[in-house]
Amino acid sequence: MGPADPPGLDLRRLADWLPAVLPEAAGRTLSARLIAGGRSNLTYEIGDGERRWVLRRPPVGHVPAAAHDVRREHRVMSALAGTGVPVPATYALCTDDSVLGAPFYLMEKVDGTPFRGAAELARLGPERVRAISEHLVDTLVALHAVDPAEVGLADFGRADGFLHRQVRRWSDRLEATRDRALPAADELRVLLASNVPEQSAPGIVHGDYRLDNVLIDAAGRPAAVIDWEMATLGDPLADLALLIAYQRLSGVTGGDVVSDAASAPGHLTEDEVLSRYRARGGRDPRHFGFHLGLAAYKLAAIADGVRHRHRHGQAAGAGAGRMGALAEPLLEIGLTAVKEDR
Repeated sequence: MGPADPPGLDLRRLADWLPAVLPEAAGRTLSARLIAGGRSNLTYEIGDGERRWVLRRPPVGHVPAAAHDVRREHRVMSALAGTGVPVPATYALCTDDSVLGAPFYLMEKVDGTPFRGAAELARLGPERVRAISEHLVDTLVALHAVDPAEVGLADFGRADGFLHRQVRRWSDRLEATRDRALPAADELRVLLASNVPEQSAPGIVHGDYRLDNVLIDAAGRPAAVIDWEMATLGDPLADLALLIAYQRLSGVTGGDVVSDAASAPGHLTEDEVLSRYRARGGRDPRHFGFHLGLAAYKLAAIADGVRHRHRHGQAAGAGAGRMGALAEPLLEIGLTAVKEDR
């Protein structure tokens, strides 16, 4: 790697590989900058002086597991091209580890803003904020309307038993790193395991759908849904519940750790999000308390895992040390939701 190469990216090797998939890039000098890194897949902006692309690869030193499988990201975005779901165009997938040391893919550089904080949204004014939040819901409805089989994703995941597996998965994740008393976690786990509802029809689940995983264009419309690391087949209500869980969490955090965009003036309220989702043709959110409880449990497990890794010097980045403080309010959000639904 050269001195100007960002971590995890060898520009010389990339320049040697690129013309095979984009002949117009032959002979051009590449530049790159790291857009996002840390616990997620690494994202780079690549340029050759005339064009720009985005490259995604797993974290450096990480053996790709399901959560970092860029092949799945590339596959789901490629499948959704031409549907009502805005996604970046994908250009190539490289599974030859000799190029960058891990699989990676190249996609379109989409111009847009991933709004994260209420303060930056507030500058747009309440009317525009409301429109952005409406489009956010409409795009989720469009995703859940896609028939996986019709876009070649019938085998993208095992939809049967999705909710049961989600309860077990996040219980296992929480127990693997828990080193402190969290009685609310034990109570919520029991409630979830004993109240799993019948699933809605299988659909594509983004897995981390929120405003800062959607690029918003200059007109306030979604230009692209990004960060498909956790996408699978399952009960799409998991996405709607996660969106609401983040919305409730926005009242707890100031936006420095987790997005507080939903607290911006003009943003749809929780009830308005649910009403719009139903009115636009989304799934019937029956037993939504369970789904919201599971979403909060999932976020609590992630937050406490980050806290645990930070405590042991294995997690860096802004906010990593404060993530653990979110676990308890998330567990309370989950308990309240499940109890109200019973």
